[in-house]
Amino acid sequence: MAIDAPRSLEIIVDGEVVAVDDETATLLDVLRAVGKTSVKDGCSPQGQCGCCTVLVDGQPRVSCVTPVRRVRGREITTVDGIDAADVDRWIDAFAGTGGSQCGFCTPGIICRFEGLRSKGASHDDRDAAADSLLAHMCRCTGWQPIVDAWVAFPTATGVVRSETASERAELEGGSAQSTNPDVAIGRGGFADDSAPADALVAVLDAVTGEWVVAPTRAEALRLAGKVQGRRTTAEFSPPIEMPEGDWVRTLRTSWTEPGYLETDAAWCAPGGEPISPLENGGAFGGKVDSEVGVVARRLADEHGRPVRVLFSREDVACRGPKRPPLAAGVRADGSGIVRVARTAGIADVITAVGPGVEVEEVKVAGPPTSAAIRGAGWLEMAVLLAGLRGHVGWITSPGGGSATASVSEDGSIDVRVRCGLPLDETILRSYCIGAAHMGLGLVTSESLGVDTNGVIHDLTVRSFGILRAVDTPSITVTIEPDDGPPVNGSDAVMAAVAAAAWLARGCAQDWPTG
Repeated sequence: MAIDAPRSLEIIVDGEVVAVDDETATLLDVLRAVGKTSVKDGCSPQGQCGCCTVLVDGQPRVSCVTPVRRVRGREITTVDGIDAADVDRWIDAFAGTGGSQCGFCTPGIICRFEGLRSKGASHDDRDAAADSLLAHMCRCTGWQPIVDAWVAFPTATGVVRSETASERAELEGGSAQSTNPDVAIGRGGFADDSAPADALVAVLDAVTGEWVVAPTRAEALRLAGKVQGRRTTAEFSPPIEMPEGDWVRTLRTSWTEPGYLETDAAWCAPGGEPISPLENGGAFGGKVDSEVGVVARRLADEHGRPVRVLFSREDVACRGPKRPPLAAGVRADGSGIVRVARTAGIADVITAVGPGVEVEEVKVAGPPTSAAIRGAGWLEMAVLLAGLRGHVGWITSPGGGSATASVSEDGSIDVRVRCGLPLDETILRSYCIGAAHMGLGLVTSESLGVDTNGVIHDLTVRSFGILRAVDTPSITVTIEPDDGPPVNGSDAVMAAVAAAAWLARGCAQDWPTG
């Protein structure tokens, strides 16, 4: 914000008066502009992920859909402005329960929980905590550790991370990830949080697909003609036809979105190396080939200034890689045919688990696909084989970990995992619960509306079908003794829970089963 421009209104942010010169700006834009990077943007202007939640006069509000003019003269509290003793206790609670992995969603959730505390809610009331999370999204933790943090808050004490905690987090996430306790308040080191204040901002033009560069994000969005994505009410079928044959088990999957909350972002100074979109967390394989770093370097060199390159949520939905959909049939001996969207490397990962199947890669109109997406191809094959057996058994992932799972009549999930030395049991358990949540959602609820021309119709973060906190059953994880070298365990958990959920639903042919 230009400091010499005439100021039209004032707000109070974490106890300090902030003068604002653009009444059309959102509260999120203003807070980020004054350096409140704990307030995250995961979907603006959709108002659906909750990552930008702050307190307005003590009440939680989603800042990306709040025009700053509507909070003139009011007190805005970010997680940075909450009483220091309470913040420390929240940090301890989230660290002690594994309630924060990447930490992108948790500053907003802590603000939500502060609002819940102000209403006198009991910390023994897990349902109240889960209900309050209806305005939020988390893709990493599977919700349960977050609700555990709510329960733990009154008695939370300092947590000392093991020296090997970050090693376990990197094994599970596939990329470097901070395990410092203050990750819970948004200090995980996300790419856009470290960008210089005077960096230009580049966003994609809504029509041409070209990069539009402007001094601020708000101006770049206006110039690019960005409009809010919508959710479709239309019904779409899995895109690939079943192979012909006499099959014992069949499976057809839909398009699905990785669903990471930190949208692709990078920045670069002229002549420098771009700050990666993978600065904190692996995005479940969805950012491995993200274009934003290359674009940031090019635009910085062209403009002679640092440039931030930002995907919107709609950009991620349309341009980001998806799990390749497939249609498969298998015989009792494990032979069969898997027809899958043409994807580099996908045949190898499928046949590594199911050596008796023939893989047919087919051209399918739709978004890009990637074999790097968590469990892509091999998970579905492992689930099909479990369907043949009639029980989950122990499933081993390409990463070397093994897991088994069961689903009780009440829907609760029991998981056992072997993955070498745990290194840090809290972190390992959190990743396994998150993977169980993802495996359950993949089978029962997740899909992306894509028509026969390949056009994506589900463009909001809530249209991806990710299970909400109130829909997530109790998940118990037992870490089996194993003194072998540490390996990834959560990928096997995701596959085992997917298999258990599919068996519990009668091995229905089409995912999601509903």
